[in-house]
Amino acid sequence: MLEEYDIDQLNPRPNPYAKELKKQVTIKISPTVIDYFKDQANKVGIPYQTLINLYLSDCVNNKREIQMTWK
Repeated sequence: MLEEYDIDQLNPRPNPYAKELKKQVTIKISPTVIDYFKDQANKVGIPYQTLINLYLSDCVNNKREIQMTWK
């Protein structure tokens, strides 16, 4: 084994999935919302964080607009 490697020669291609890597963030979500997603996630058998990510991804992919009316 070589003592020194030229990293550029080992893998010269950029990672095609790099822009799709998930990023950890901290957000405040009400316990009611978390409980709802946990319940839904248990019904379908996936982690609730994954379910939330899938739901938000669907909103992005379908370009959903937020519609709010104030009373």
